[in-house]
Formats: sequence, structure tokens, C-alpha cells
Amino acid sequence: MKRYIASLVVFILGCTISGEWVFLLAYWTKNPVANINDMGSVHGSPDERSFLERWNLQGFPKIWLMANLFGFFGYFGIGGWLQWYFYFRRRETPSEWKCQPNRWITPELERHEIKWGSITLVITNFFSAVLSAHVINGGWSMIYYQLDEYGWTWFFLQWPVIFLLQDYAIYWNHRLFHVPFFYKNFHKLHHSYKVPTAYSVTAIHPVECVFFQTLYVLPVFTIPCHWAVYCTLLGYIYYHGILDHSGIRMKSMWPWQPETTFHDNHHQYFHVNFGFNFYLWDVIHGTMRRKDRVYREEIWSQKGLSLAEVSEEVLKEELAERESENRADKAELTDFLKSKLA
Repeated sequence: MKRYIASLVVFILGCTISGEWVFLLAYWTKNPVANINDMGSVHGSPDERSFLERWNLQGFPKIWLMANLFGFFGYFGIGGWLQWYFYFRRRETPSEWKCQPNRWITPELERHEIKWGSITLVITNFFSAVLSAHVINGGWSMIYYQLDEYGWTWFFLQWPVIFLLQDYAIYWNHRLFHVPFFYKNFHKLHHSYKVPTAYSVTAIHPVECVFFQTLYVLPVFTIPCHWAVYCTLLGYIYYHGILDHSGIRMKSMWPWQPETTFHDNHHQYFHVNFGFNFYLWDVIHGTMRRKDRVYREEIWSQKGLSLAEVSEEVLKEELAERESENRADKAELTDFLKSKLA
């Protein structure tokens, strides 16, 4: 029961922490422009209209403020609850819940992730508020509202189509930021947290943030999608994004979704396990962690190195890393490496 309560809390956090939640409000309340009285007047000639009116952005300041209020409430309120419930209240029993039970983020790194997480939150809320104001004020998008507008076949088909296309694009974008230039200049910031927490989910470089957010909102302008489908998928993505960075060991409720140790391993071993919501991309492209490979920040091969390619010292470091994990196949992973060191 406690895990279900925690999962519900994380879902609420996922729906509020990033500004895309205001899309839901925008789509749900969307009316003809003339009926939106509190968003500002749209009357007058083009020369008489304000900058916001010319770009269908009436009410943008209010939306951005609201997005930030809810976003930071979720980040510090609900995110803080997760920290209290697991990292303080259950600190004495980490083997029961923690992905890396013997490792903890330092106070300095925790302040670092909160600082960068807050900066990125303001940026994502800004772009989300712009798009939401655009939608509310009648701006063009591919979003539709009647269930059968594009037929019932497409209504049901768009769920897996949008999800898979978006997730596959995110997979390759993630791999792009593990190319040496992009990693060293941008993505390395996010990998400062080898032992991630819920606060690190938005602690990414602003440049990388723009890339990811562009991919998340691309369906709004490229694929006919029902507003409820898009908002549900977006909430699901952020929900699992927080779970994956929480450091809390949880099994997935969905057959396609890896358990949280999958992405925790990505932070621990760096250039491996790039998928977010569909681990088969890593299986298909050979980037899923294997027990007969070694992965390190300084090993740029995104498929790792074989045990024969690294020194005995690196193998011993690898064994220590594996023994620090908390996962079902830990014995299989460590025993395999011990046999090679014997």
C-alpha cells in the first residue's frame, strides 16, 4: 500500500513539475477567442493590438506565473515529501527501497541539483506557457477535440503511434548528448548525480532542456492528436521520468517500461541504457547494459567494452560498482565478473 501511495504522489508531481501540464488546462478550457474574456481583448486593427495579441499570446504572464507556482509547489512540496518519506524517514533501511543502498548524494550535490532543477523549471514553464497561451487564443495546432473527428481507428491507433515515435526520438536525442562534444559541454551537468534523486529530474543544462522539450511538444504541430491522448501521454512520461530519477527501487506496472534500476544504472554507469519509457530501443540497438561489458564515463563506446579490453584494476572497480546495486539479478552480474577475476 505504501508503494501505491508513493506512486500516486509521484504521478501528481509528474503532472505538475513541468509546465506542460498547462496544456491540459489550455485544451480543456479552449473556446472561441471571443469568449475568453480574461485573456485580453483581441479587437482592433493590427497596429492597435499589443505584441501579445499579434502572436495570440494574451494572458501569457498569468499562465507563466501559474505554471511556476504549481511547478515549484510540486518540486519542493511533493518532491520534498518523497525526500522526507524515503531519504529521511526510511534512511536506516535503504536495502528495502534504494537502488544504490550504500550510496547517498552529498549535501553539496543536492543543493546543486535543486539550483539547476529550479533554473530549468522556469525555462520549461516559459515555453509551455507560450504554447498554452497560443492554443487558448486560437493559435494553430494539430490538436483536435471531437473524439471522431479523424475517425475512431486513428483515435485508438494514435496512442501507440505518438508514444513510440516520441519515445524513439527521445532515445536518439539522449544518445546524441552522449557524444563527447555534447556530453562534455551540456549533458555532463545532469550526470553530476551518479546517485540521482527526484530533484535531479529537471536538473539539466538549458540547451539540452530546449532539445527535449521541442521533441515533447512536436506532436502538437505535426500529427493530428486528440487533446486527451496527448495530455495523458505527457503526464505518463513525466511521471516515469521522476520515478526513474528518484533512486527508489520500483518495478514497472507496464510490460514495456523498465524498472527504475534501469535508468539508475544509466546514471551509475553513464553511457548505457538510453531508453526512457521503452527499453527495447536499447535491446534493438545494442546499448542495453550487459553483464559481460564494462561501462564508464571515460569509455565513450555506447556499447561498453568487453572484459578482455580493460585492465584488472578496472574490473575490480566494476565489481565494486555491481556490488553496490540493489537489483534482482545482482548475484548473476557479480558472480559472472568474479569468475573472470578468479
